[in-house]
Amino acid sequence: MALDQNQIRDIAELSRLQIDDDQITAYQQNLSNILALVDQLAAVDTQGIEPMAHPLDATQRLRADVVTEHNQREHFQAIAPHTEQGHYLVPKVVE
Repeated sequence: MALDQNQIRDIAELSRLQIDDDQITAYQQNLSNILALVDQLAAVDTQGIEPMAHPLDATQRLRADVVTEHNQREHFQAIAPHTEQGHYLVPKVVE
């Protein structure tokens, strides 16, 4: 699909781009090439081909879910201004 210069001006206006008149030809050629590529991709027969989640069909290497830090809640709550039953008490900020 080839675009003409008026369509390029309309696209530039819709996308809030300021294009000089000497740049319109380059934009016209580039956008027409992009649309031609999209048409070429759309023409490919994809019947019977399952979509892929990832092109490499790889699995994620996961680390073991192991606790690496020891519980320091009592230590941190000992220096907190107000705590109750293992929770931090904060001032009410919503009326």
